[in-house]
This record gives sequence, structure tokens and C-alpha cells, in this order.
Amino acid sequence: MDVTTLYSIGELSRRTGSSVRTIRFYSDSGVVAPTIRSPAGYRLYDLDALLRLELLCTLRELGMDLDTIQRVLDRELSVAEVAAAHAGAMDVQIRVLQLRRSVLRVVAGRGSDPEEIKPMHRITQLSGEERRCLIDDFMDGTFGTVDADPAAVAMVRAATPDLPDDPSSEQVAAWVELVGLVGDEDFRARMRRMAVWQAAGRPLGIESEAGEELMKFTRQKVADAMESGIDPLSSRFVAVIDDLVHRFAEVLACTPDTEFRDWMAQQFEEAHDPRVDRYWRLVWIVNGWQVVPNLIPVYPWLIQALRNERAA
Repeated sequence: MDVTTLYSIGELSRRTGSSVRTIRFYSDSGVVAPTIRSPAGYRLYDLDALLRLELLCTLRELGMDLDTIQRVLDRELSVAEVAAAHAGAMDVQIRVLQLRRSVLRVVAGRGSDPEEIKPMHRITQLSGEERRCLIDDFMDGTFGTVDADPAAVAMVRAATPDLPDDPSSEQVAAWVELVGLVGDEDFRARMRRMAVWQAAGRPLGIESEAGEELMKFTRQKVADAMESGIDPLSSRFVAVIDDLVHRFAEVLACTPDTEFRDWMAQQFEEAHDPRVDRYWRLVWIVNGWQVVPNLIPVYPWLIQALRNERAA
């Protein structure tokens, strides 16, 4: 191609695929200025202008704005700098779209009504920094007192919920429920009490009285049942719960009757708060942690089984 060749707007349009109107706009804006004008006043462009227009079209297709492109063409900015900035911006947009997709899947799966969709959308629109601030506020509001137990604070902070960039529908639903929990003052008070108890590692009275061997046996039996998906109210566990009740009654020198079952349930309830248990379950889901059966709290399941009338 001869470097002295000049092109009309029509020729530039055919070579680049841009419309004549668009090229004229770029010319009027000074981004791709004509090299000269013909005696009749028509704009003519040289090879440099053609190459400049081709680069402009490529950058526009990548989503760059015209002001930034002009600075690149004028060498005020390097293509690498602009590309890095735009890649970062696109990463943010992709994360937002992924999150919106997850919300829509939750809505579709639940058949959510309009009143449920609004807060769900608002909550999931929070940026990563805003989500961290929300959890930090919960931590400070729950454990920010001067008498807060350092061990309890460390335990809860070590399991801070962090919604991933591309969450599953289950993680979105768990996050929405979690946000509702951490903003509730009653839950914060419950969490404070239970975290102190858990961090202290103090055994329950019934644990001390029953002994380590029986408690280990009990936890294993319940964990096995939970891992097998057995409902605590199912008749499938009646024989196991009967056996456990008789073992505890024998060790504690009591009668394994309904009253004793109720007493056992009350003893294990001291270490159990349904809302706090739910919080930990939601954290598990949001963080995408693998559920390890032996680490699942067994007392809530055991309490339900003990209080099941069919097990009596």
C-alpha cells in the first residue's frame, strides 16, 4: 500500500466497517482528523488516519470511552494501562452479573413474591467491602464490650462469612438469611452468651457425670444417624435412643422413664440455641465449607430425638 494514498470517508467505512456518519463524528470530535480536504471540500485521510481509526474501532468494541481512547491515540496513556483498568472494571461487572444470576435462580427456585425479592436484591448488591463492614458491625456490636471474652471473639472471627464472587443459589439464600440474623439484637445477645460458653470449652454437667466414654459413644451414634440422613423423629432411631437413655440411666443410677428423658433433653439444651446453631450452619454454607459429619452439632438432633413421644 502506498503511504501517500488518500482515502475518502466512504473508503474508510468500507475498510473498517464503521458507518460514514460515525467516522464523520470522530472527525468532528478531532479523534480521527482528516489529513487534508479535496478542492471540493471533501475530507481525505492518509494511512496513519486509517490505522488510527482501526485502533479506535477495536478499543470501542472493548468498551472503552471516547475520551480515554483519544488519550491512548495521543499517547498520553499506554494501551497496557488502559487495558488493565478496563479489565479490572469488567471483573467487577462480571461479579455483579454472576451475583444477579444467583439471585434470579433463588427467586425462580423459591417462587419468591415481590416483597421478598426487593430486600434480597438490595442485600446481594452490596460490594465485597460493604459486606465485610456489615459483618464487622455485627462482630463489634456483639463482642465490642470491654468484658468480651477474647477466646469467644477469636472463635467467631475465625469463621467470618464471606460470600464468594460467583455464589450458588444455596449460598445466596444462606447469605440473605444470615444478614437478617446478624442485624437482630436478640440474636446478638444469644450469640454472645453461646460463644463465651463454647470458647470456654466447659463440659455440661451431664457430660461430666456420664463420663468421657459414654459421651464419645453418644456423639458417634448420633453423628452416624445424621450422616445417614435419619430424621430424629423417625422410628428408625427409636431403638438407638432407647439404648442411649438406658445407658445414661445406668451410669447416673436413674430410672429410664419419660421424666428422665425430659431431664436429659433439658441438660443438653444448656449448650444449644437453635438460632445460634442456625448461624453456624449458614456460615458453613456461605463459605462453601465441606460439611464434616463429625463436626456437625449433635445436641440439637439428640434433643429432638429425646423429646419425640414415639421414642418414649
